[in-house]
Amino acid sequence: MSAVGHQMTAAATNETATNGAAYDAHTATNANANANGNGHGHHSFDNEKAHQAPNYTGGSAGGNHLSRTLTPGGHFADDDLIAIANTHRRIANPLPLGVFGFSTTTLLLSLYNINIRGIEIPNAVIGFALAYGGLAQFLAGLWEFACGNTFGATVFTSFGMFWWGYSVILIPFFGFMGSYDGQPGIYSAKGMFAAEAESAIGLYLWIWFGITTVYLIASTRGSMSLFVLIFFLWITFICLGANAYTGNAHLKTAGGAFGIATAFAGYYLGLASFLTPYNSFFTLPVIPLSKKE
Repeated sequence: MSAVGHQMTAAATNETATNGAAYDAHTATNANANANGNGHGHHSFDNEKAHQAPNYTGGSAGGNHLSRTLTPGGHFADDDLIAIANTHRRIANPLPLGVFGFSTTTLLLSLYNINIRGIEIPNAVIGFALAYGGLAQFLAGLWEFACGNTFGATVFTSFGMFWWGYSVILIPFFGFMGSYDGQPGIYSAKGMFAAEAESAIGLYLWIWFGITTVYLIASTRGSMSLFVLIFFLWITFICLGANAYTGNAHLKTAGGAFGIATAFAGYYLGLASFLTPYNSFFTLPVIPLSKKE
């Protein structure tokens, strides 16, 4: 009885080993077939996708040099998170948003500086300076970081901070202006310490003149439209900084005029980036200054 039991156990063990080996062989065969794209007459998903979508180099989709595929909309195909449409994770161009935010806020303040309609108190610019010139431009700078554009990221985030800082000067809650007349939130251009307040603002503008000088130098290999924009802004800071020190009204008007020119140069640059062959019947040249390869 014991011998029979041993024989039956050995037979069962051999059968299990045989079935396990067959299963392993079948699994390996299916894996190889799927990897080669011809198991049971079907292609693997990756190979099927490769045959159905073009590659990003513009070559044949079924060629040997395929590395990544594109969707019909021109996006890199990414099948990691199909359920949440992860195949369209391309970041849009943040430059138009940043430039338009800067230009619009600069235009409004510059109109006040040329004393349009007799307006002398520029506090109405605070709304633009906080939201469009400040927040929108700052976010555009962060998105430029994600795009890998160091210059755009630095310029946009910096000038977003510029507008926030300028707003702090004008908002009575922070008490900047009022502190020069001894009464928080109250300031008079003819007050006892008016000259000191203007000198403090002038120093703020001169520091930004220095920062803009760095950006002007860094833009000489960019495009003509970008260089013109920063050059006009550079002149604007010179005029407004000098006006804050001297009180010369002509310098303030000149700063306003160059500020308006800066705004329209920015609108041109933003529009040139915004108009593409996909959304417009025409485009605007920016005149690259870098050497052609």
